[in-house]
Order: sequence, then structure tokens, then C-alpha cells
Amino acid sequence: MASNAFSSEYCDSVYVIMVSLSLNMVKMVCHMSDSYPSICVELQDFRRTHPEVTVLDPPDAIQHLHNRQSMLQCVADMNLSNSYGKVDVPRQLVVKRDAAFIPVAVLKAGLMLPIVAKPLVADGSAKSHELSLAYDQESLQKLEPPLVLQEFVNHGGVLFKVYIVGEAIKVVRRFSLPDVCKRELSKNAGVFHFPRVSCAAASADNADLDPGVAAFSREFAVPLVSHIFELPPQPLLEKLAKELRRRLGLRLFNLDIIREHGTRDQFYVIDINYFPGYGKMPEYEHIFTDFLLSLGQNQYKKRST
Repeated sequence: MASNAFSSEYCDSVYVIMVSLSLNMVKMVCHMSDSYPSICVELQDFRRTHPEVTVLDPPDAIQHLHNRQSMLQCVADMNLSNSYGKVDVPRQLVVKRDAAFIPVAVLKAGLMLPIVAKPLVADGSAKSHELSLAYDQESLQKLEPPLVLQEFVNHGGVLFKVYIVGEAIKVVRRFSLPDVCKRELSKNAGVFHFPRVSCAAASADNADLDPGVAAFSREFAVPLVSHIFELPPQPLLEKLAKELRRRLGLRLFNLDIIREHGTRDQFYVIDINYFPGYGKMPEYEHIFTDFLLSLGQNQYKKRST
């Protein structure tokens, strides 16, 4: 095969087809949670017997992101801070059973209300994307473990989804939960459930707010603010992505990042998702095709040497 074969139009077309098939195939495998351990064993056996096959991401590394207790630990361990900003994770607490003890556990952990509750398992299912916002101590008992409880950070109602495909980084804005002021916190009680917070529009600049979040905002007269729509600095994201690729051992994932309201450089990673909905990422066809082509080219060079 000629060395320039990978740049042909035919090869590009083939890889575009492969991208489409890969997206569907990986999504299917990731959602087969019941048989995931056996699939991992089979893939590992195949990898050993076929060393010439390029593995995009190893199953054991993917499994790490299926648990919200462990997924953010690598970000916390990084303690990333430079001239472009600081990246941290919200204070959080894991509750695996018995909701009656949640109020006491929250007090002992020093978490401040309101509290965001997320399912402990993040397997890409609709349920794993659900979250709840608890306003008072008594309402915490209504939550259903196993859960990860995160301190809510006011962020102007804007979420940044950072898509990572190999070394490529793409950022889009999404609407998120609106800020909660002290007055609203003192007036309201209960647990509010949201099936999915971030909406699917390409940009929060021209997106319609998710219906659940919009209803929440109207009910409690909490305005969405727009002064923190500015994207996180690219050098900060590049450093964060590079370090996470190394620590996680993954090349296909995205980050949900917020900027703390009232700051320009304090960011929090609140979730990491493996193989997210890349169809919502601008220019995903070209980015993904370039990624696969680069893998093919590197493999070809290794075989040629």
C-alpha cells in the first residue's frame, strides 16, 4: 500500500462510514451493562491474540468512569492551577444506602445547601443523567441511594461541555440550573427532580432552555445571567485534557465544566462522560475522521519500520 493511501478520497469516505458504525457500535456495547464484565474479558482476549488491532480505549479504563465516586478523583488529585485559571471539583459525598442518615452525613461532611444528587452509576442510560436539587435538611431523606451528593455551585446557569477526541478539543455552551440566592434558599424547601439538565442546542447563546429548567426558573423567579458565557481559556483546557488523557488512559470522553459565578478563572468539573453524544459536537464528522485516520497512519508507520 502506498504511503499516501490514507489521504485518498476513497479512504476518507470509508473512514466516515466507519465513524458512523463505530458511534452506534460503541454506544450499544456501553449500554449492555449487565453483560459488561463478560464483554471486557472477551475484548481483552481478542486484544492479546490480535496485537495488530488498534484499541481506542481499554474496557477497564472505561469502567472507571461508570462510577461517580471515582470519576472526579483524578481531577481533584491534579490540583490544576496556572495563570489561566484553577480547576477543581465540588465537595461531594457518596451515600450507598439508607437515606435516613443522609442529613447527618451531610452535616458531618460540612456540605452546604442546596445539594445536587446524582446516581452513583453513570452508565449512559437515561436514569444515570437524572439529578435532583435538595433545598433543606429534611428533604435529603427523600433521596434514593446509591447517590453522589455534590455541593451546588452558582454558575450563572451556563454549563460548558468539553468534547475530547484524541488531542482535539471542542467546547460548546449548554444551559444549566439557574443560580440559587440566599433569599430563595430560605424561602423554598423540598427536592426538585430534573431528567436531564443540559439541552441539545449547539449554543446557549441561541438555545431554548430545557423545559424542566425553564419551569424551575419561572416558578422561583430566578433569572439566568449571561455575563459568564465566555468560554474557558483554551490553554487551560489543553492542559486539563492532556493530563486527563494520561491519568484516565482514555481518548474519547467529555467534561461538564462550570465557572463559579462572580469569578473569571475558578472552574469546576462536575461530570465526566465516556463516549458522549458526539453528534451534538460541531464538526464531529471531520474531527472523528481525522482521529481515526491518524490512528491508521500511526499503525501503518509502526508496521513499516
